[in-house]
Amino acid sequence: MKKRPLGKTGFDIAPLVFGGNVFGWTIDEKASFDVLDAFVDHGFDAIDTADVYSRWKPGNQGGESETIIGRWLKARPGVRDKVKIFTKVGSDLGLPGEKGLGEKWVLQAVDRSLARLGIDRIDLYFSHWPDETPYEETLGAYDKLIRGGKVRAIGASNVNAEQLGAALSVSRQQHLPTYQVLQPNYSLAERGQFDGALRDLCMHEDIGVIPYYSLASGFLTGKYRSADDLKGSSRAGSVEKYINARGFGILSAIDQVAEAHHAKPAEVALAWLMARPGITAPIASATKVAHVESFAHAATLHLAPAEIDLLDKASA
Repeated sequence: MKKRPLGKTGFDIAPLVFGGNVFGWTIDEKASFDVLDAFVDHGFDAIDTADVYSRWKPGNQGGESETIIGRWLKARPGVRDKVKIFTKVGSDLGLPGEKGLGEKWVLQAVDRSLARLGIDRIDLYFSHWPDETPYEETLGAYDKLIRGGKVRAIGASNVNAEQLGAALSVSRQQHLPTYQVLQPNYSLAERGQFDGALRDLCMHEDIGVIPYYSLASGFLTGKYRSADDLKGSSRAGSVEKYINARGFGILSAIDQVAEAHHAKPAEVALAWLMARPGITAPIASATKVAHVESFAHAATLHLAPAEIDLLDKASA
């Protein structure tokens, strides 16, 4: 599978990243191992998670996803050399002091993530959410982690162009590590946060971009086409905002392109992202091996300019 450079991190990745938010939430450890095995077998090589995954599930405390990935790595000798591990810090873990981007917590949190993952270095460590911590404090903490060999590169998630630009400026002025990757919410259904100034900044600065919610919480798979389809779904709260005329217009365009390629709607939605200027690799989750097989098909799907234009106009 053809790799793509991930910004200025110094490493390349396959054109799709596995989203580990499902581990310990919608799939158990055995199913997680199965989809991870299939993911690597198909030539993919980057896995994204966070310390907070999947705290939102009743009975969970956070760290479940990292723990499952760590057990998978331990059970598969040699696989660590084949994959890049991305994780995040900053989300609220529910106890005093266990949130945010202050130096004290970042230095504590990284050791907990490393222990759960069972590795000695995180390939890409993200600031999960912007907060009030001065950039120089957060970046100074990352400087210590990079110098100490615990982190290879850093990224930012959920920031706007002004915030990212300010962080880059502090990095230059203070000679501190620079955010080399951005993780925004971006898809055919959600274009407002990234298109425009943020995309232009990332392209100008050669910042890698790995968008999350690439399938809009499953809406772009085509499985949710009415309010009735949402009943009983764990993702209903995230999907219902797309059940409207614009959403149906996007699905109609996807269906048209999918039919021409004998492809699934999700494959078209991912292929559109992979072809977008400034995008390195979308993040997508799988709960079945068949989903991973679909990812592999998406990575080989070439959309014609007219098809991309159709999708662009439907999602504008």
